[in-house]
Amino acid sequence: MNTKDIRKMTDEEILDAIEDRKEAMFNFRFQEASGQLEDTNMPRRTRREIAQFKTVLRERELAAALLRQEGGDNG
Repeated sequence: MNTKDIRKMTDEEILDAIEDRKEAMFNFRFQEASGQLEDTNMPRRTRREIAQFKTVLRERELAAALLRQEGGDNG
């Protein structure tokens, strides 16, 4: 999933996606321990997706704070 697609998602959808990815990471640990993990790059890709989701959420949070700050200076 690329960043452009993530930016189109709502905050709630992003939080749900993060939870899904965290569940997947949990399952990858068990698969790796039991030798059943076929694609060894999946945990790395999943961690990267989680980071991308969190980055977009943080950008939105900072943008909202900036808007609140600018609104308070004018009033």
